[in-house]
Amino acid sequence: MGVSAKKYNQRVNQMKVLIIGGVAGGMSAATRLRRLDEDAEIVIFDKGPYVSFANCGLPYYVSGEISNREDLLVQTPEALYDRFRLDVRVHSKVESIQPEEKTIRVNGPEGRYEESYDKLILSMGAEAIVPPIKGFEEVDNVYTLRNIPDLDAIMEQLETKDPKKAVVVGGGFIGLEMVENLVHRGIEVTLVEMAPQILPPLDEEMARFVENELKENGVDVITGQSAVAFEDKGNKVILEDGRVLESGLTILSIGVKPASTIAKNAGVELGFRDGIKVDENYETSIKDIYAVGDAILVTHQITGEDALISLASPANRQGRQVADIISGLNRKNKGSIGTAIVRVFSLTAASTGLSERQARLAGLNFEVTHTSAKHHAGYFPGATMVELKLIFEPNTGEILGAQAVGENGIDKRIDVIATAIKGGLTVADLPELEFAYAPPFGSAKDPINMAGYQALNVMEGQSDTVQWHEVEDLMADGWKMLDVRATDEVKNNGGFKDSLIIPLNDLRDRLDEISPDEKYIVSCHSGQRSYIAERILKQHNYDVKNLDGAFHLYKMIKPEAIYHG
Repeated sequence: MGVSAKKYNQRVNQMKVLIIGGVAGGMSAATRLRRLDEDAEIVIFDKGPYVSFANCGLPYYVSGEISNREDLLVQTPEALYDRFRLDVRVHSKVESIQPEEKTIRVNGPEGRYEESYDKLILSMGAEAIVPPIKGFEEVDNVYTLRNIPDLDAIMEQLETKDPKKAVVVGGGFIGLEMVENLVHRGIEVTLVEMAPQILPPLDEEMARFVENELKENGVDVITGQSAVAFEDKGNKVILEDGRVLESGLTILSIGVKPASTIAKNAGVELGFRDGIKVDENYETSIKDIYAVGDAILVTHQITGEDALISLASPANRQGRQVADIISGLNRKNKGSIGTAIVRVFSLTAASTGLSERQARLAGLNFEVTHTSAKHHAGYFPGATMVELKLIFEPNTGEILGAQAVGENGIDKRIDVIATAIKGGLTVADLPELEFAYAPPFGSAKDPINMAGYQALNVMEGQSDTVQWHEVEDLMADGWKMLDVRATDEVKNNGGFKDSLIIPLNDLRDRLDEISPDEKYIVSCHSGQRSYIAERILKQHNYDVKNLDGAFHLYKMIKPEAIYHG
């Protein structure tokens, strides 16, 4: 049956644990359980040929950045038996669960059989979503990417057909990774995203930095469109507006759904989008059946609501914790906040917690700040910008989420804020964080410190901010734009139409040009000078607000509104 079937010595009264599915959650559970219980009988079933592989690394093999296919195979059944005495059964599809009898039915290389259990762990992961697209049945060059066999099929297409053009449908993390690696392979790529923006975990203005990076690297980005049909065996992709895209290779990266059918058929309670419901011990609605990984619903630690968070790090943690719980250790399923990161050519984009959009949908009271600062000391060679967005509750200072985009140091900033959220810190704690500082590594005031200062200014009434998406309505309501950049700066980079331009250093001497009867939105390039101008004007009793993110951000998201004259 498995690699250990003839070798494993049965012990009296030993616990028998079956695990359906390997990779992150299942294998973490199996190996941790063995470290805690040398006598347990542990059997892992996987319907595919590989029980432990680096699925997050799959896109990078496409370009050759990961050059050795074997590097993607983390463990083999033989190695897992030799080190952990695990009975790993590949090519073994679990067809059903019989909770009353505490058995499962398996279709494996030796035929169908039943296996009994004391404890059952479901780690079946998620499946790629494939929408009903006309002509899909006739295609021979359309793929999803979830496992090694998927990767092998894509590589065969690339190596035998040598396509010149490719289409990636779906602008999430995996979709963007595939775009980058196909471009590095020399293929002309079109990215199609049904939503109005790419990277849904990010808010629109932060995602725009990444979209521009894609375009600068030759990617044709189409948003607000979906693929509705395939023609010519997949060589033509038809969009809903009638456009026809030539494609020698199409990757569907629309998203994933919980692989929960077996659990549902067994009577396990499901919830939101058919995710498996589990309690604080990862136990399902049926006693002695546990579940971890992409198939389960987690509690979002910020909203307290059910969420599907398909990421490797939580799955690994959940696998270890369920093994602890089964072994009698006091562990609790605390939920997740959904921290994620992606590299897109020279840029990195990352997020943690809630986006502004999610906070609004959840009905939360929140404020937003944007910080633009260097990733290390500006006078030290190689300094690049960190664009950091912070979402927080303005009364308590609770950190609700953050997003960052830039060339360097993005992982560091988001990891710190994710840790702050998990640790219950507030925005008032961010200026107090002490970072290792020397010019090659950071700044004396890190972007995270600066974000904390900005948030405190908002909380304490030192600054009233306006977001980029509020400008148009405010100006229609009679607000005026005051630009405090240098005159040449405005001339060279563009500005706001009908704005009053008074450079910051001249502001105190030109207050008579500002009407006390008007209301002003103050802007500069990044927000630092406009904040100083806001403080000056407020202390002279002017009614002003500071444009958060300032001209730099507004131009990014609203280029059509920029005036050059």
